[in-house]
Amino acid sequence: MGRRRVSGPTLLARPARKGTVTPSAEPAPAVERRRDAGAAERIGVLGGTFDPPHVGHLWLATLAADALELDRVLFMPASQPPHKRRRRMSSAGDRLLMTRLAVAGDPLFELCPIEMERPGPSFTVDSVSELLTMYRGSRLFLLMAADSLSQVDTWREPDRLLSLVEWAVGPRPGTPLPAREALRERFGSSASRIHVLDGPSLGVSASEIRRRVAAGRAIRYLVPVAVEELIADRRLYRRATSR
Repeated sequence: MGRRRVSGPTLLARPARKGTVTPSAEPAPAVERRRDAGAAERIGVLGGTFDPPHVGHLWLATLAADALELDRVLFMPASQPPHKRRRRMSSAGDRLLMTRLAVAGDPLFELCPIEMERPGPSFTVDSVSELLTMYRGSRLFLLMAADSLSQVDTWREPDRLLSLVEWAVGPRPGTPLPAREALRERFGSSASRIHVLDGPSLGVSASEIRRRVAAGRAIRYLVPVAVEELIADRRLYRRATSR
């Protein structure tokens, strides 16, 4: 599959000033890159509750796809996120459908329902193991924002997870990008498997979108139009929720 490629962002590990990220360069016109025959497919994996999926998710996937020359990005909604059991979530069916609608406009993006199809809590390390079997021979990258990386030690078997799949960490307002020295201190030589994405960040959160809907306020342009329409049609988030 050919990749749309825009030069500019580089995989640099340098701390960002809190709340701001400056693009590294003016984007150049998109060019088509040809990969050597037989080269491994490069696949990004973006997990989350997607309650709802929003432009921040789509931008992180796009930023990673550009910087890492990904052939596709799998959006993987969690059925039962272990760290969000206290929060009442939208039904699995609603979140799956919202995610399907959110990715429908970009041929690079795909819905990956494996966590919805597996019973019990959704642990990323288990899902990655399954994906490595499904996409044997491919090179996988787990995508996350900087705030998720800061909490990664609360995940199940983070060191094993890093041994299975490379990580790509994108900017997030309020959380600095990790310094390479800090990554080496925590992960040792495996820190070389963590790619830090330099680019603009979007201060959009699912919790803020839910609060706005509950308050009867606009969410236009924070989510794809089809997702906005589904939220209205099914009257999702009419009661205020919190993380």
